[in-house]
Amino acid sequence: MTTPENTTAPNLAAVHTAERRGLPEGKMPELRVMPAPADANVYGDVFGGWIMAQVDIAGSLPATRRANGRVATVAVNSFVFKNPVFVGDLLSFYADIIKVGNTSITVNVEVYAERNRLQACTVKVTEATLTYVATGPDRKPRPVPPLETLL
Repeated sequence: MTTPENTTAPNLAAVHTAERRGLPEGKMPELRVMPAPADANVYGDVFGGWIMAQVDIAGSLPATRRANGRVATVAVNSFVFKNPVFVGDLLSFYADIIKVGNTSITVNVEVYAERNRLQACTVKVTEATLTYVATGPDRKPRPVPPLETLL
């Protein structure tokens, strides 16, 4: 018989308790979406690749606004799955620009899952940092416009 002390599987109850919180105050999510059964395996666990695609979309939104046009993902600098995502979770994606270079924009994305919404359980499930490059009509890198020209 296996006891919790000698198993290698993570204690999901402890992980959930450590990460349980509300949604970030005073911030609007860039994206909100609920995964469907087609986005998960037969056990209802959402595919990591599906989550990565949604993170990329959420991160591109502030990058596109800041670049005042087209951007392309050039790097996934970090990506951490902190807790599992299940079919039926309502995911909220929060994205903040953390660095602007000559042609690049780096964005931090945090993802929260609202579970069992009648009991208002919110869990941070993913955090990632991605870098986008501003591109022109020729799809070649172009300078990010100065902030004052966008105001």
